[in-house]
Amino acid sequence: MENSPAMVGGARGKLGRKHGAAEAAAINFRYRWLILGGLILAAAMEVLDTTIVNVAQAQMAGNLGATTQDIAWVSTGYILANVVVLPMTAFLTARFGRKNYLTASIMIFTIASFFCGASHSLGEIVIWRILQGAAGAALISTAQASLVQVFPPEEQPIVQPLFLMGLVVAPTIGPSLGGWLTDVASWHWCFFINIPLGALAGFIVFAFLHDTEAPRSDEPVDWAGVGLLTVGLGTLQYVLEEGERNDWFADPSIFRLTVISALSLIALVVWQLSPRNTHPVMNLRVLKNGSLTAGIILFVSVGFGLYGVSYMYPLLAQTVQGMTAYQTGMAMLPGGIATAFSIVFCGVISSDPKSKIDARFLTLLGIGFSVTAMWMFMRLTSQSSVGDTFWPLLIRGVSIGFLFVPVNTLAIGNLKPAEVNQGVGLLGLARQLGGSIGIAMLATYLNSQIHVNRAHLVNNANTANPAFNERLAGLQHMLTMNGYGVTEAYQGALHIVDQTLMRQATMLSYNHTFLFIMFVSIATIPTLFLLRKPKAGAAPTAMH
Repeated sequence: MENSPAMVGGARGKLGRKHGAAEAAAINFRYRWLILGGLILAAAMEVLDTTIVNVAQAQMAGNLGATTQDIAWVSTGYILANVVVLPMTAFLTARFGRKNYLTASIMIFTIASFFCGASHSLGEIVIWRILQGAAGAALISTAQASLVQVFPPEEQPIVQPLFLMGLVVAPTIGPSLGGWLTDVASWHWCFFINIPLGALAGFIVFAFLHDTEAPRSDEPVDWAGVGLLTVGLGTLQYVLEEGERNDWFADPSIFRLTVISALSLIALVVWQLSPRNTHPVMNLRVLKNGSLTAGIILFVSVGFGLYGVSYMYPLLAQTVQGMTAYQTGMAMLPGGIATAFSIVFCGVISSDPKSKIDARFLTLLGIGFSVTAMWMFMRLTSQSSVGDTFWPLLIRGVSIGFLFVPVNTLAIGNLKPAEVNQGVGLLGLARQLGGSIGIAMLATYLNSQIHVNRAHLVNNANTANPAFNERLAGLQHMLTMNGYGVTEAYQGALHIVDQTLMRQATMLSYNHTFLFIMFVSIATIPTLFLLRKPKAGAAPTAMH
């Protein structure tokens, strides 16, 4: 039977695409290390922007005429947009092509950075920060999934830890760098610093990265899924960011948005899994993979502890230990260096074919290091110095590498190549939401504990307590010797005692909060039984 022209043309088209894919893969392989450098640069730039502006918010508020509460939207808007777009990165990659989507995201992020630095009002900078956050989602998930396409399986255990190092170290140096830029120049440079970095990363990706698959731009868009995802995650992130500040459900708007978020996310899951939805914006069927599901649970816990401690320790250092923002950042720097070394160590073990160490054992070690660090934080007192926090911060830094590398290896290792993009996006979402949930819960818990501990200490500060009477008399005598009158000395002594009680109550509350983080880490241990070693011939590992 003769082949029709249409059949012959179709066969030639498939052959041409196959030849084009092979050629693109060969170019990617040739320039793979240069591509890795560009992707690390882009990802580090994105995560750096989550922390670098935090120390500059006070100066920004003064320059832009905003309140301390309103200026928080500079961070909130960024994270909110990032969380909404993260689970859609696999869909956007397939629709526009990996190279086009990544290049556009880097360029939009860089341009938005310039306009953030050039902003003259709060509304202006928040709009550009939202655009920056939306573009930044691809700079981690899509960039990381791209490494699976560019590097062969045998190089993945080396490449992925190198990429991950940029993700973890960048937010660690963010506060130090942001404090230095703010002191030496101004807060504007916290954004302008992205311009050369983004230009270089964008050029590398555009010039050397090539798509091995054609974009599927002709497929219909799941607009219902996009809408439900945007409303559900957007409102959830807003509730987590603003809930503690507005007394949670005592605020009617927080309650209404919580209901809207819950209903939207339930509808989203049902619609994404529905047989009627032939092109879902999120492929939630990948969650049938037990290792990926366990990895997501672990990443919520990792995000909870990672961002939780990054939020709690600076508060402790600056409110109890009296450190500046720059000093706090420098105190956290050794932990970031320890993280880099632990990532390399775990990567080397994973890449060694002779190694018999199970990745699940490395994960258990990571949890153990995290628990140890929280136990040491829990034993700090109001008299503790910077030296007393060195070891817990260092051990915590080590734990991050032992958690990120093996969990990613096990979570993604059994996915099909077509599922890797979605799996990486969901892991990134879990980490980000875990951090948001952690900060919201820990801030609420800390404040409630301060009230409880203060009330408990005040109950013992009365004339029936000999220790209180002795302390009050000593302070009153000291003030009298310094020229105060009897009444003034008595009132001054009471004020000093009240400040001391508040300081002790605050320190106890931080101890209890670190204990809370420790229990969360311990609670995730059972999920290790759901993790499975990657099967031979499975998809290469990818990490987020």
